[in-house]
Amino acid sequence: MTDIFLEGGRALIGSEFVETSLLVSGTDIAQVDGSRSRARLAINARDLLVLPGIIDLHGDAFERQMMPRAGVDFPIDVALADSDRQAISNGITTVFHATTCSWEPGLRSADNARGLMEAIERQRPQFAADTRFHLRHETYNLDAETEISQWLSEGRVDLFAFNDHMDGTVGDLAKPRKRNRMVERTGLSGEDFDRLVGHIMSRAADVPASVSRLAAAARAADVRMLSHDDATPAMRQSFRAMGVAIAEFPINEETARAAASHGDAIVYGAPNVVRGGSHTGWTKASDMIAKGLCSVLASDYYYPAQLLAAFRLAADGVLPLTEAWNLVSAAPARATGLADRGVLAEGRRADILLVDDRVPLRPRLIAVISGGKLVHLTDATRLLGMAAAPREAVAAA
Repeated sequence: MTDIFLEGGRALIGSEFVETSLLVSGTDIAQVDGSRSRARLAINARDLLVLPGIIDLHGDAFERQMMPRAGVDFPIDVALADSDRQAISNGITTVFHATTCSWEPGLRSADNARGLMEAIERQRPQFAADTRFHLRHETYNLDAETEISQWLSEGRVDLFAFNDHMDGTVGDLAKPRKRNRMVERTGLSGEDFDRLVGHIMSRAADVPASVSRLAAAARAADVRMLSHDDATPAMRQSFRAMGVAIAEFPINEETARAAASHGDAIVYGAPNVVRGGSHTGWTKASDMIAKGLCSVLASDYYYPAQLLAAFRLAADGVLPLTEAWNLVSAAPARATGLADRGVLAEGRRADILLVDDRVPLRPRLIAVISGGKLVHLTDATRLLGMAAAPREAVAAA
């Protein structure tokens, strides 16, 4: 692997920006404030921000590559390859593909989740981003419990979330536009969809025990867990008691405060920050951040959002950029147990972004290094002259 030297730049070291240079060797950062040494590849980072790579613990934008229109499918391998390019080009060097495993047929079915997991495992060596599997289990999908328990025990799940969208599904049945969208996604007729919902609802009494068993399986496998759309402090407490330490999109301030008071990681969507509010009309993420009630921002459904959100928070005076960046790098690394990344420090994984921040609110990504490899470059004039190969390397050739 080619060593890389980043010359100059305002690097986020600890809690401040420092004018310094970085040396990357192998997959790691070898030196901070080092010299070029024998690095054959060097990049001029002067006048640029040098930032840790973005970690996205919840992103499902890949679904648009799989099904760009209702009923229009593309092969999973093609969709994932395109999603990898999109993630990297937006500075995401570690991506957890949030894959829904629902009682629905179609895009969010158990069959589709299985296919995605297997495709990620096959293609992982080809991806530029470190690509992981975040399984979003719809708790009413009781028939999938045995198989999911097996996936957990086999180490095939990197994050495990409990979702319960049943109340919303039932409520949306009376809204023609939303109902049609749900039905189209499943490929069923309207009548068959109604019958399926009725059958699933009839098993509601069995859901709590299933959730408890799956949480125990995840704990045994040392897989970190999330609960999605917690509605009350009691709901958050119930999940915490089962070892679910990440609150994903709590829907009100009271529940977010309950999570924060116990040190839970709290996730909101970066698109919420960029757009100035939730598209569902729920909690405004920037308000939660200002109150210390959000520790992680995820891409949710739009890969460019994390990069843009950090700069939006800084421009709006919500947080300085040094702290805003932690929401998309160091904090998600801690929440997911990835102690080798999320900061720029010697011995840490070399996931590094070079960003031109001259245009307010529109940061431009110049280069991305992922796991020590230069995987994205938009300005070739930043490349410095190649160093001569070491003599022993020439002799060996």
